Amino acid sequence: MTGITEQGGTDAQVLPGAISRGRVFAWAFWDWGSAAFNAVVTTFVFTVYITGTAFGDKDVISAQLGWALAIAGILVAVLAPVTGQRSDTAGRRKLWLGINTFIVVALTAAMFFVQASPDFLLLGLFLVAAGNVFFEFASVNYNAMLAQVSTARTIGKVSGFGWGMGYLGGIVLLLIVYFGFISPEVGLFGVTGDNGLSVRVAMLIAAAWFGLFALPVLLSVPEYRSSAATRRQRVSFLRSYVVLGQDIARLWRTSRHTVYFLAASAIFRDGLAGVFTFGGVLAASVFGFSPGEVIIFAIAANVVAGIATIISGSLDDRLGAKPIMVTALIGLIVCGSLVFLLHDGGQIVFWTAGLALTFFVGPAQSASRTFLARLIPAGREGEVFGLYATTGRAVSFLAPTMFALMVTIFGATYWGILGIMLVLLAGLLLLLPVKAMQDQIG
Repeated sequence: MTGITEQGGTDAQVLPGAISRGRVFAWAFWDWGSAAFNAVVTTFVFTVYITGTAFGDKDVISAQLGWALAIAGILVAVLAPVTGQRSDTAGRRKLWLGINTFIVVALTAAMFFVQASPDFLLLGLFLVAAGNVFFEFASVNYNAMLAQVSTARTIGKVSGFGWGMGYLGGIVLLLIVYFGFISPEVGLFGVTGDNGLSVRVAMLIAAAWFGLFALPVLLSVPEYRSSAATRRQRVSFLRSYVVLGQDIARLWRTSRHTVYFLAASAIFRDGLAGVFTFGGVLAASVFGFSPGEVIIFAIAANVVAGIATIISGSLDDRLGAKPIMVTALIGLIVCGSLVFLLHDGGQIVFWTAGLALTFFVGPAQSASRTFLARLIPAGREGEVFGLYATTGRAVSFLAPTMFALMVTIFGATYWGILGIMLVLLAGLLLLLPVKAMQDQIG
């Protein structure tokens, strides 16, 4: 197997004949559709809805949301690498992408039944947590397909394009949700805000959106088939954990800085997830944004993040992923700290420092994915991206726990901002010693 480095190298990972512009677009449309879960469910609409006063005390519910997501993270940490490994071995990467995606679609649609009452809070928290679990499982297989639609010379651009499409898809969907249902007193189809109906119907729209735009990758990108040289023996589910342990031990011996990167990225990616998950909650609870104003901010944030991510993809291919990640994390910490320190300044603070913060989120996410993708040998993408998800989810309690802990100790939601910034700082400090130039994983 020919080696590749973080800066670039050979195209040995990529399946011959699998790369075309049409397949890149088909693959990226999954990111476009996933905005239904990332933007509408976990960040700007549904989590803002269930942490509202209709369900109880805002600060208490914000902490409960943090604990629910921490539990979801534990499940992903235990299961993600093995499910990814088994999809590689079975050659059913696309099949499991489809299954997990449409489970998320079903869970999103079920959010329609969460009425604006404390009696439905537990259901709402369960659906968000379960959706996060299966969304992570789907993401493992989706990320593993990156090698099928890119080369070593274009992987940064393709990854950035995918993330950018996600942000742009979020803009379009949020516009539909806002102007179609949430902003008007009487929206499309006569929908009003009574009993949370406008938000609940928005969840049906989000579910249909994700399901529709997940279809191109399932129909256009071929199922992964490993070559005889890279094919691995199928083993039982429990035996998969033994194989995983052996692979991790070999990774520690042969590519130790990759292990260091997995640890560092696990922490800062959890901080990024915290920015997404609690951003809308903070806008509403701390800065007094109405649900409609949260969505307007979300649209602006997605414009900024989408443009920044697409631009950063080309820089990734030229400079390497590590400089992108380090710069983005520093920017995130500075902007987030300003939001915390100036929280008494009102909405103008969130519109300036908070919007500036979104410029750095996408580049950090995309560069983290390409840094690892450049190191994975053919046939192990699902397993290694499963490990990527697991290391992230193994510490996924950090951001929700730090958010919940800070809010619980100090009794005010804005302290949660500091908790998330501390997680990002820890990830940055662990990333700095990681070597940017590495050999391919053994």
